[in-house]
Formats: sequence, C-alpha cells, structure tokens
Amino acid sequence: MMDHQIPQTLKEQVDRNAQMRGDGIWMISPETGEEVSFAEARSRISDIAAHLLGLGLKEGVSVAIAAPNSVGSCLMFMGVVYAGLVAVPLNLVAGPAMVGYTLRHCEADVIFVADDCKDLIQSAQDEEGLQLQTMRLDLDKGPVWDGSMGEPLTPTCPHSQTIGLMMYTSGTTGKPKGVMLSHANLLAAGRYISLGHAIAEKDRALCVLPIYHINGLCVTVMGTLVSASTVVMPYRFSVSTFWEMIVRYRCSWFSAVPTQYAYILNNDTPVGDLSHLRFARSASAPLSPDIHRRFEERFDVPIIETMGLTETGSQITTNPLPPARRKIGSPGAAFGNEIMVGDSDRIAMPTGQTGEILVRGKNVMQGYFKQPEETAKTITQDGWLRTGDLGYMDEDGFIYVSGRIKELIIKGGENIAPREIDEALLEHPNVLEAAAFAVPCENYGESIEACIIFKDEADIAVDVLKAHCVSKLGKFKSPDQIHVMHDLPKGPSGKVQRLKLYDLIHAA
Repeated sequence: MMDHQIPQTLKEQVDRNAQMRGDGIWMISPETGEEVSFAEARSRISDIAAHLLGLGLKEGVSVAIAAPNSVGSCLMFMGVVYAGLVAVPLNLVAGPAMVGYTLRHCEADVIFVADDCKDLIQSAQDEEGLQLQTMRLDLDKGPVWDGSMGEPLTPTCPHSQTIGLMMYTSGTTGKPKGVMLSHANLLAAGRYISLGHAIAEKDRALCVLPIYHINGLCVTVMGTLVSASTVVMPYRFSVSTFWEMIVRYRCSWFSAVPTQYAYILNNDTPVGDLSHLRFARSASAPLSPDIHRRFEERFDVPIIETMGLTETGSQITTNPLPPARRKIGSPGAAFGNEIMVGDSDRIAMPTGQTGEILVRGKNVMQGYFKQPEETAKTITQDGWLRTGDLGYMDEDGFIYVSGRIKELIIKGGENIAPREIDEALLEHPNVLEAAAFAVPCENYGESIEACIIFKDEADIAVDVLKAHCVSKLGKFKSPDQIHVMHDLPKGPSGKVQRLKLYDLIHAA
C-alpha cells in the first residue's frame, strides 16, 4: 500500500482496504465456499451501518450480537462499529443468567440473534425481565432487516476515541465487567499483532476461537483487517477437520489457546503438507512447556507464546518469530506497548524479582462501563494498567508469570470468577458455605472444583448440586467436582482462604 495516511478508526481501515486492495480476499467460509473481497466487505458493512442508523440508533448506543463465528456475524460486528455504535458480542457459553445480566448492564437497544442462539437469548431475557428489540442474524448473509423499518442513513465517521467494542470479562467481584475498547484501542491491538508477527497481505489465518472471545476478535479478525490479509472463518473449531482446513486453504498462521493444543496433540488425524504454515500462536492462558515441545517436535511448526488481556485488546507480550530466540515457559517481551514489573507502590522491581505485571500503551482500554471505581483501581493516573498477574522480568525483557493476585480461574482461555460459582452454589437452599477454586488440568489449563458446607444435617447428592450449577452457570463454568466439608479455612476477617483449598483437598 502506497498510501501513508494511517487509519484512525475502523471505518477508515475498512474504507482504505476496499480502496487499496478491493479485489483481495478478506474472509472465506469453509462451509459455504463463499469468498468476500475487501470491496464487497466494505459494501456490506456500510449497508449494515446505514440500516442500523435507520433504526434510529444514536452514536454510543450498544448493539448486542449473539452468534457463533461466520462471515455474517463478522460483518455484523464491523457494521455496528462502522456506524459509530458499540458492539457487544455475547459469550454463548456463559449461561442464561450471565447473558441476561450482560444484556441489562450494557443497556443494549437491540440484539441480533442467530437461529442457534434463540433459546439462550429468550432464557436470558426471561431471567432479567427484558424485552429487547430482537432481529435475526443469518450466519452467511448477515442481518435480516424488518421491512417496516425506517430509511437507511449514511454513516458519519466515528472518532478514534469512540467506543467500538464492549466485551464482558469476569473479575474477582463475580459479575462480568464491560471492557470499553475504542477504535484507537482496536486498531492498536490489530497493529501489534500484525507487526509483531510480520503478517503481510499474502498471509492467511484460520480463525479457531469464537469472535466473542478477545483472542478470536482482536487477534485473528483485527490482525487480518489491519494487515489487509485473509481470514478463513469456519463456524466452529473442530479438531477432526483442523488440519484439513489448514492444508486446503494453505493457512500461514492461527491463534489458539492451550486447551486446543492439547486436543490437537491427542488427535491422530493425518496431517498433510504444512510447509506454508509459518507459525502457530498461543495465548489466553499459560502454555504447558511439555505440550509446547511435543507440538513443535511432532508438526515442525513453531508456537509463538504470547500474553494478553481483554482490557488491552489481547496481546501485551510476544515471543519473536524464528530465527530469533524464543523462550519456552515465557509469553515473551513487550511489543508495541510498555511492560513493567512493579511493587505494591508500582515502583519498578529489579530484574528477576517478582511483582505485579503492569502494561501501558495505545491498546489499553478506556475503562469499565459504569464502573468508575473499578476503572480507577485498575488503571493508574499515569496510564499503567494493573494486570493482577504476578511475575518477573529477565535480563532480556522477557516476562515469566508466576501466579495471579486475582483469584480468577482460567479454563480453556476463558476467565471465570470463583465468586460466580460460589454464588450459584449458595443459591441452593441446602448450601451454607461455598468456595470454588482452580485445579491444574492438562486439557483446559485449569478446571473448576468447589468446597461446600451443608446447612444443618442436609444430605443431598452432589450430582444434584452439579445440575443446579449447570442450570445457573452453564456446563462450562460449573464445577467438575464438589467436595463436602465440615469447615473451610478462613483468615482473621472470616474470609475463606481460597488458595489453601487446593492443598487441603489434593495434597498427598
């Protein structure tokens, strides 16, 4: 591209790609065979934006999206942002109660729903007593417009600081928090990916993570948008067809979470010629060095381990590409932003000493929606975002994560607040106390278990409690094991010492 004007908004980026590389292919759907060029993408995105504004939606209004991955859902997201509105992709594995909370909290005026998600969204709205304007989203064609709606309106250009994405992430408070990412944040996230991994127009990515996950959206979708390269967008990740898609579409990279690497390694599907696959990328949770080595030995493809947060549009550190030296066990060094390991006063720690990992840069969120106090706790006055992770930096600037200040459980790359599980268990009439905790797991990185104390002499089957949790949280967030206890370890204030539970249950 010869144009030196750097886009300041996603609308400008979409327009520029259509102008400079209109015939190039942005998205491919393996299920339908459809290929969408950058010129066609702009046409469809601007049409969606115009129709949204025709609904009477004003800049800054939230538009919720409930859909699995597809060309249609990706264009829907981009259309919302192109119009200067706020896209709120809903976590489809969160369960009706959490989806309902998100819909109410984000103040969405309208929700676009794929057919597969209708029951979930109806249950979520019933949970909160909501009756949002609901419109159908076709996975391939995009939104299906009501014939009675108003005339489409031409979108005006949003500003770089206009919020484009609100993605909800779990925190230690239990309720998900709405992370507000501006156009500038999203573009920075995409640039740090594309520049950090040397992604060029000729590259092709396979999207194996849902785009309601920050990794799927900001790494794979934003990374290909900013670099004007291609993304192959299947409806869902399938380990049995994974290598076949990589080979068929000659993909040069993909971004996955450690859980997926475990499944890929445990699958015996034959693998074809991988000479076009430049690298694999791992993020969202620490990658086991054993899985890392086994994957590289078996497939002769380097894994680039990285670290990211929803609050930073994903990536904050990355290992370099070969032939530069990567360090297994480390998510790499800062790229694009600044990283500091600080003490309790956020003063930089000497090399090799453990402290909290902090990040500062153009990708750092604008804050948590309607939670100014949480925002102030997380982002310092001089712009450092507190990650809540403990770690140290070596002499080469590589970060090593040693633990978490926050008690988040990271299962399959998804952040889960233990308190969410506590509260679901405590809603059962026979449970007196409850505390969930993380357990190391080869497939998911961490799995969920919980300790409970029954009220009085209550004696019900643990399976009943598990089913209760599934009804409240969905299967993914529900504990795999529930341990019945007579007492829980507590500190002087009476707070359960959650970090002691693992040793209490699993110590040899």
